[in-house]
Amino acid sequence: MEIDVIFRIAGIGIIVAIVNQLLSKADKGEYTVFITLSGVIIIILTLLPEIRNLMNILKELAEL
Repeated sequence: MEIDVIFRIAGIGIIVAIVNQLLSKADKGEYTVFITLSGVIIIILTLLPEIRNLMNILKELAEL
């Protein structure tokens, strides 16, 4: 896994946390669940290529 993927995930987490805090302060707390869920979905979509690479490596190891 490359370091930029880790930084991208951390950045998304920080942005989600800031937006959640802003929404809580603006009395829009009901939207924080949707923002958090959106952040989780974006992170999962970011990790899909890495998971695919892992599965390919495991498949190659199983063939040996």
